[in-house]
Amino acid sequence: MPAPISIVIPTLNAGEALSESLPALVEGLHAGLIRELIVTDGGSTDRTLEIADEVGARIVTGAPSRGGQLRRGCAVAKGEWLLVLHSDTVLPDGWTKDVAEHLPSGQPAAFRLAFRAKGFGPSWVAGWANLRSRIFSLPYGDQGLLVPRRIYEQAGGYPDQPLMEDVALVRALPRVALLNTRVVTSAARYVRDGWVRRGARNLWTLTRYFLGADPEQLAQAYRR
Repeated sequence: MPAPISIVIPTLNAGEALSESLPALVEGLHAGLIRELIVTDGGSTDRTLEIADEVGARIVTGAPSRGGQLRRGCAVAKGEWLLVLHSDTVLPDGWTKDVAEHLPSGQPAAFRLAFRAKGFGPSWVAGWANLRSRIFSLPYGDQGLLVPRRIYEQAGGYPDQPLMEDVALVRALPRVALLNTRVVTSAARYVRDGWVRRGARNLWTLTRYFLGADPEQLAQAYRR
C-alpha cells in the first residue's frame, strides 16, 4: 500500500524557513507515512524553489494568495490524507507516532501550538490558540491541518483568498481533533509587534472576518 499522506506547503520566499522545517519530514518518510511533498509557490525570488527541487518536492506555481496556493497544491495531491503545513512550522521529534495513531479515526486534526520563543507572551498566545482549538474546533494554519482528502473535497477545499483561508476551511469540516504533538512556529510577527498587541490584532481580525469583512482588506491590514 502506498504511504497515506501528501504534505502540502505554501511558500513565498521561504527558503530560510524550509531549511528548518523540511528536515523534520524525514521521520515521516522512515515511518512510511509520507507519500509526497508538494510545495505550492506564489512567485519566490530566493532559494525556495531550488530547495524544494533538491528534496524532490512536486512544485506547483501560481499567483501569491495563500488560499489559492493551497487550493492548487491540494488539487494535485494523491495521498488519502493531506497534511498542510506552513513553511515555518516545524514538526517535533516523535510526531509520526501521534499522527499514525490518529489516522484510523478518519477525522480531521490539528497540532497544538508552540512558538520559537520563551516567556509569558509566547505561552499566553499559544495557550489561547490551543484553548480555542479544543473548545471551538478552530485551529489556525500555523498549527497544521491533517485531513482526509475525501473530507477536504466534500468541504469544498480552501477558498482562493489571501487570509482566513484556514478558518474558512475548518468551519466547513467536521469537528477538528487536537493532537498531543506541539509544533513550533515562528514568532517573528509577535516579536516585531509585541505579543499582546499582535494577539489582540489577530483576534480583532478574526472577529471582523466573522462579521463579513472582505479577506482582501483584512490581508492588507494584517500585513501592515
